[in-house]
Amino acid sequence: MQEKRTQPLKIVLATRNKKKLGELKRVLAGAHVQLLGLDAFPGAPEVEETGATFEENAVLKASQVAKSTGHYALSDDSGLEVDALGGEPGVFSARYAGANANDQKNLDKLLLELKPVPEGKRTARFRAVIALAAPDGSVVRTFSGAVEGAIGFSPAGENGFGYDPVFYPQGHDRTFAQMESGEKDAMSHRARALQKLKKYLSRGQLK
Repeated sequence: MQEKRTQPLKIVLATRNKKKLGELKRVLAGAHVQLLGLDAFPGAPEVEETGATFEENAVLKASQVAKSTGHYALSDDSGLEVDALGGEPGVFSARYAGANANDQKNLDKLLLELKPVPEGKRTARFRAVIALAAPDGSVVRTFSGAVEGAIGFSPAGENGFGYDPVFYPQGHDRTFAQMESGEKDAMSHRARALQKLKKYLSRGQLK
């Protein structure tokens, strides 16, 4: 019989995005883990996302951060896939507007690209892949999640981040940015992947 872990498992979250960090901590609450942000490890590398897929990028970041910190590391890569744009921005979601992109510039470009696209043809989805890496950098497992929806014609709401102000999840008449954190956490792509991770962690297989 496997001995149950008494101390919370330390896991480094491979992000300096405070809003994303907060979301990860909320969803993983109760998983008997101690979550540490990258700010606790000044020497941790800034990992360049050179992968061609969300999974490749998540694995790349988790692996390098784990090796650098000597702890289990958790990384996600996520983005928006818009059908009318052939799946763009996809893995380039965070830098859709170029090297100096920010949330506002990315939103502006997306809405400009979709300007001629009518309602009913603006279908999209958020997709996330989470990678968990062991302290030696080996990948323990990956977890994925997605949520279908559509892109609005203008931003709405002050909560969330990224493309949340223009994304209407399927069956809802409010954007992610108009929802409270708990409501979004119950259905978001990242939360769905995290719930799979949480279930895995609850088995207590990691030491």
